[in-house]
Amino acid sequence: MSEQKMVETFQGPSVVPGRYWHPLDDGRVQCDLCPRECKIHDGQRGLCFVRAARGGEVVLTTYGRSSGFCVDPIEKKPLNHFLPGSPVLSFGTAGCNLTCKFCQNWDISKSREFDILAAQASPQAIAQKAHELGCKSVAFTYNDPVIFLEYAVDTAIACHELGVKTVAVTAGYISAEPRREFFSHIDAANVDLKCFTEDFYQRLCSGHLQDVLDTLVYLKRETDVWFELTTLLIPGENDSDAELDAMTKWVVNALGPDVPMHFTAFHPDWKMRDTANTPHSTLIKARDIALRNGVRYAYVGNVHDLEAESTYCHSCGQRLIGRDWYVLSDWNLTDDGHCAKCGAPCGGVFDGPAGTWGAKRMPVNMNIRMG
Repeated sequence: MSEQKMVETFQGPSVVPGRYWHPLDDGRVQCDLCPRECKIHDGQRGLCFVRAARGGEVVLTTYGRSSGFCVDPIEKKPLNHFLPGSPVLSFGTAGCNLTCKFCQNWDISKSREFDILAAQASPQAIAQKAHELGCKSVAFTYNDPVIFLEYAVDTAIACHELGVKTVAVTAGYISAEPRREFFSHIDAANVDLKCFTEDFYQRLCSGHLQDVLDTLVYLKRETDVWFELTTLLIPGENDSDAELDAMTKWVVNALGPDVPMHFTAFHPDWKMRDTANTPHSTLIKARDIALRNGVRYAYVGNVHDLEAESTYCHSCGQRLIGRDWYVLSDWNLTDDGHCAKCGAPCGGVFDGPAGTWGAKRMPVNMNIRMG
């Protein structure tokens, strides 16, 4: 093992001015980052818990602080069409601007304790660490990066200076002006399309469907961000044939057939511990409906299923990328992402042959540099 050299712990400010807010006539300030538009008195926090009113302005209270860093497979985000097989340095902070009762990362996203933010790193240190470790990208994940926009944007700028790409794993719940800034620094995103009914968003997430759809349409029409969609299918809540039919038709009509869709299995968690696990058959049904409606790349997730996790050519049916969970097998793509059999393009971002990271998960200590 290489000699380990300790480097100085980042001691930058954990509280920085927020960029999107305005004062109200009654002495409160309104956060304009997301559609929630929290109106808060001095000393109070918004629902996300990490943006607060201090001294007559909104500040971000978690700049430079993280719940931890880890090198993951890019497929874990999940992104199946963005530099397949490559490692991605992943990190998150705490809090969230939605209140999903089924959250699978609730210990981070629902945290109201800053004790979990033990890791500290400047944007430049994160970019440098990703570069040192051979990661092709850095992912803002585990909790929604929208709420730590200032930290994410500064990190993205530092990453791009070193040729490292950036990934956002997000629910897309963000207002128009910050949306433009945030996604101008992002190369790829996985967006949670949690359902296709307003009732679900209001009842289980305290949000609104249309705000998420607006983000998706913006990404497609106004940016070059490669993005994929994930829907966690919860039995009896968002898994009906009618809803899946409407959702997948909307995706094809509004976003196009090349946007990949991931249908993933729910397990009882957070405030929905009495709801059953998603049957494998429900995932297959959703995938079949998506394919029938013209989605070219539809996947199942949180299960082992080589056939339904793999990528196929939309023209000739050739298996382009074989997948079992995060492990790749078949690879029948040219370096620039065309079917090796018929030459049809495969939607995505490809750069040579598949990476070999596989299913490894490697925790990273940001205070230690490998020398």
